[in-house]
Amino acid sequence: MPATPAYPPRSAPRLYVDAELSEGAEIRLEGSTAHYLLKVMRIREGQPVKLFENRTGEYLAHVTALGKRDLILMIDGKTRERENVPDLWLLAAPIKKDRYHWIAEKATELGVAKMIPVQTERTQNNPVKPDKLLAHMIEAAEQCERTALPELDPLVKLEALLESWPTDRHLFFADERIHESGEGSFRKALVAHDGPAAILIGPEGGFSDSENAAIRAMPQSVPVSLGPRILRADTAAVAAISLWMAGRGDWS
Repeated sequence: MPATPAYPPRSAPRLYVDAELSEGAEIRLEGSTAHYLLKVMRIREGQPVKLFENRTGEYLAHVTALGKRDLILMIDGKTRERENVPDLWLLAAPIKKDRYHWIAEKATELGVAKMIPVQTERTQNNPVKPDKLLAHMIEAAEQCERTALPELDPLVKLEALLESWPTDRHLFFADERIHESGEGSFRKALVAHDGPAAILIGPEGGFSDSENAAIRAMPQSVPVSLGPRILRADTAAVAAISLWMAGRGDWS
């Protein structure tokens, strides 16, 4: 006897929508989302679509009507609650556009709760476009079956960030200067510092001497090394997030 096919099929499109979703509700899609379903996926009436909205979870819907540039979906029910996200922020100085978009994608995949672009003395003139960053985050969440997106803050100057830093949040500071001293083991730092955390990654060329001193002067600052090799800023961000997720996040 043949096995009953899984429903919905794993090939069902999965999309983020900025709308309130609930069982039995109808939702109209247009714009780029509708174009994707109509022209790329060649969706037909009755076919299933998975939706999530970064609020309550993931839902299963089916197509009830098709237009030339829009379509109507009926929400059948919730398939998953919104996932719990570890309390980790990523603070990263902007770098070249494509590499910074890559950081946003990987931060989303790895489960960061918030991303904050940080302006430093050596940050290159690479304007941060929040809509572009968010688009890359959404695409990563859609492909990796995330039900939550990182919160995205506007660009902030390092000095202002340090002045308003929460007293109860550890600031793991990736400092390439400390490896030669034998100090700054990230693994040991994670054992000693539990609770809300953030990871600070500098620009290409690193932090200036004055910035390094200002960060170190903070009581919440935890200078750490990312090993004996110099890493590019994008590699350092992913390495640091991975270490934290393995030691204090939800990988264990």
